[in-house]
Amino acid sequence: MLEILYQDEWLVAVNKPSGWLVHRSWLDRHESVFVMQTVRDQIGQHVFTVHRLDRPTSGVLLMGLSSEVARQLSLQFEQHQLQKTYHAVVRGWLEGEATLDYALTTELDKIADKFSSPDKEPQPAVTHWRALAKAELSVPVSRYDTSRYTLMELQPQTGRKHQLRRHMTHLRHPIIGDSAHGDLRQNRSAAQHFGMNRLMLHASELRLTHPVTGEPLVLRAGLDEVWQSIMTQFGWQDALHGVEFAAASLQDSVSE
Repeated sequence: MLEILYQDEWLVAVNKPSGWLVHRSWLDRHESVFVMQTVRDQIGQHVFTVHRLDRPTSGVLLMGLSSEVARQLSLQFEQHQLQKTYHAVVRGWLEGEATLDYALTTELDKIADKFSSPDKEPQPAVTHWRALAKAELSVPVSRYDTSRYTLMELQPQTGRKHQLRRHMTHLRHPIIGDSAHGDLRQNRSAAQHFGMNRLMLHASELRLTHPVTGEPLVLRAGLDEVWQSIMTQFGWQDALHGVEFAAASLQDSVSE
């Protein structure tokens, strides 16, 4: 059973677990668990994709309950009319906040994009980041005597493939657990010593205008066990201002 964050007669939002595919893909032929199919069986009606979260990313996933509502929601995503907030654990220490405006080349899949041109110009990509908390642990890693981590709030203003992962790597503070763009030694150490055995990227909040009622809608997803363990180990329990419990409180309000 997936945690339903919000549901009405037009749309549904769930807290996607890390490791789940949004929908069936021929690139993962042997996978048998998908968010869309699970939600369809859970609520007893068809759902329509609006946006994607990468397989290792957890958090708010929004779907339409009709093709027309899904189209309207997709348009909001395309026109950047929504506000998306993610949280991440990155290598090293960062302080303050800033907006990174760094264009990204198109990241092609060797199989799915084999007929696409690799010569496209870099596309504009903008991310606002804010450092929320830091931790230093007496665990040597690579050439360093200790392990340093920063809890980040990330708000992408554009939607390029793997934008947040690539932008944090550009800042030399890759997201922990990122096998494609991150630091392999740091990832192994974080998994071994602190249990960070997943990509530490979570879609915490999505703010949008309801496509039918026109009302503002705020969807929040709580943290899984890996995240909650890290928040406790690193003393970050109060750093996210209630995100850990947001999903439960939203579900209570929906059921009422």
